[in-house]
Amino acid sequence: MIHKIYREQQLNCDIATAWTFFSSANNLSEITPKDMNFIVLTQMMDDEIYEGMIIDYYVSPILGIKMKWKTEITQVDFQRSFTDFQKKGPYKLWNHHHEFIVNEKGVLMKDTVDYELPLGFLGEIAHAIFVKKKLEHVFSYRYKVLEERFNKKIK
Repeated sequence: MIHKIYREQQLNCDIATAWTFFSSANNLSEITPKDMNFIVLTQMMDDEIYEGMIIDYYVSPILGIKMKWKTEITQVDFQRSFTDFQKKGPYKLWNHHHEFIVNEKGVLMKDTVDYELPLGFLGEIAHAIFVKKKLEHVFSYRYKVLEERFNKKIK
């Protein structure tokens, strides 16, 4: 069964700042909970994202078990959107579309993830018991970090 995560967040910055931050794989570990031990393995000379770009990571999503995760950037519309697709990793399907919409307050960022777990019925049981909660935790953590980074009120 394919599941969906949808989140949006208003960022108080310009599009160039938002795009530079989110299109750099080097920033992913900053917005991922520390208990997931997220490590970007691919050495990138610059952060310019492009279609066909392959990025390798280590991640420990469950019980500290280290797994390789390989994504491909399958779509880029400069300063508007990009999509990363899991080529190898813990999911049967992981397709993450990032969208950036300029507005009067800065940039509205939208995340849409379509995902499916392996192992059929057993994967669905795992989803109900802990995977869904873990993903909610990851995106809540991300929201909090981004609020601090982009929306912190100056007193």
